[in-house]
Amino acid sequence: MKLDVSIQEEGWDPMANGANDKDKKVLIRIENLKQYFPLKKRNIFDREKRFVRANDDISLVIYEGETLGLVGESGCGKSTLGRTLLQLYEQTDGRTIYYGRSLDELAPKYVLETYENLSSLYKQLLELRKQEEETYKEYEAKPEGEEKYEALEKYRQAEKAARNLFLDLAQLVGGLLVAEDLDTVSKVLLDQYKTSVEVTRLRRSIEEEKLEYESIKAKLKERGKSDEEIERATVKEREKIKELEEKLANEEKELAAKDKEVEKLREKYKDHPDYEKYEKYRDNGINLAKLTTEEMRILRKDLQLIFQDPYSSLNPRLTVGQIISEGLYAHNMFAKNDPAVQDYIIDVMDKCGLAAYFIHRYPHQFSGGQRQRIGIARSVALQPKFIVCDEAVSALDVSIQSQIINLLLDLKEEHNLTYLFISHDLSVIKYISDRVGVMYLGNIVELAETEELFSHPMHPYTEALLAAIPTVDPVDRQKRKDHYVLEGDIPSPINPPPGCKFHTRCKYATDICKMVVPQFEEVKPGHFVACHHKLNNDK
Repeated sequence: MKLDVSIQEEGWDPMANGANDKDKKVLIRIENLKQYFPLKKRNIFDREKRFVRANDDISLVIYEGETLGLVGESGCGKSTLGRTLLQLYEQTDGRTIYYGRSLDELAPKYVLETYENLSSLYKQLLELRKQEEETYKEYEAKPEGEEKYEALEKYRQAEKAARNLFLDLAQLVGGLLVAEDLDTVSKVLLDQYKTSVEVTRLRRSIEEEKLEYESIKAKLKERGKSDEEIERATVKEREKIKELEEKLANEEKELAAKDKEVEKLREKYKDHPDYEKYEKYRDNGINLAKLTTEEMRILRKDLQLIFQDPYSSLNPRLTVGQIISEGLYAHNMFAKNDPAVQDYIIDVMDKCGLAAYFIHRYPHQFSGGQRQRIGIARSVALQPKFIVCDEAVSALDVSIQSQIINLLLDLKEEHNLTYLFISHDLSVIKYISDRVGVMYLGNIVELAETEELFSHPMHPYTEALLAAIPTVDPVDRQKRKDHYVLEGDIPSPINPPPGCKFHTRCKYATDICKMVVPQFEEVKPGHFVACHHKLNNDK
């Protein structure tokens, strides 16, 4: 029995969730992300497992070089989403695919496990696909009413389980999923990948040895040794590097031969009618949710965080120079005692608006705005590709806020950075963001380009947030005809209401809102919303 994706092809489109702009490169793709925190049992007789559903089934795409703003009330899961993306919390469910590096560069363990168990995983996929078809038939057979709504939810869960496993396999194997003999495919891919892992290991070893070599040279120079003495003292280190480079050259030749073998296998199945169906899902992205702690540590250089509190996020026992240099040494960007590191730190400080003589001062000697600049310098020094700005300006005065925001924009322009900018202040979000996501009780309910979202909000919650922005303009107040104040607090994330989570506070809510979770769908190009009663849909 072979897999048939024809029914789900529209829902499984790899270009879905806002990734259909060919001019933009996707940096991070989030699919059905969940972050649940388990709660302690209330007593020894309590058998119910309870969770705080901080993030619940979030799917979106973050493009390289953009600033994605994230807004919502306190407690809706904004900060948790940012930290889960960085895998500071162990992701409960879903896929977080990072395209800043390739699988070949990192060689993660989960790819090896997938290739080793390819046949059994494929059989598991067929079973899930069968369950999906059965739940779909049950849903179709039910009459209109509450039972049909329940059957729809059951079908969606089955479809999601099958889709996630399918994507895990198709991303790595691609069109070779059509092969009748998956054991042969598994063997060929496994041989290639093991060689790739060895090449990656050797490259890292060479980098580490070179760094050690530079560190020894720097120490000897500090002691006043001549160049000839340094050459004699570092013979062993140079020989070791040369030996590793020779091994690497041999392994790279072997890898090139293995690559040809894989390509030959792909050529064999290219004429299969379903080959392209599966091949379009194959890419070189890294699933962050499946990485080990050590593998994730390597990517920390690329994925950084600017904390909300500039006071508690800096070590009071370290100087500014030591705070910034910690990450540089941890990620082997500089050798210990390398004289170039101080010049680099001063250069980064200068870009972040900090004077060079601050390098030996401690955090308590600075104002809030200056401390936040130190936090930014610490992140930017590692030359990251993605930074989560977790309410980075909310603890600062308004005048200082504008300086920090302009600094972030300048750094983004200079280094092609990508930001996830989390804030409560809609005015700040409007100024800094290219696109805006609106969160409510763990879900993203609306996502659109900034101007589009502010001029044509489609979700009632977005409408209420925009109407709540303080204004002194009487004309603007008059324009807000649909202004209404949200009553009550966000429902408990431990036991959220069924259906649309916003229906308990929404003035447009009907029966369907209380029973069926609305799909997060694209209503206009680039404008996504999860609502049964979309606003401004005719504009």
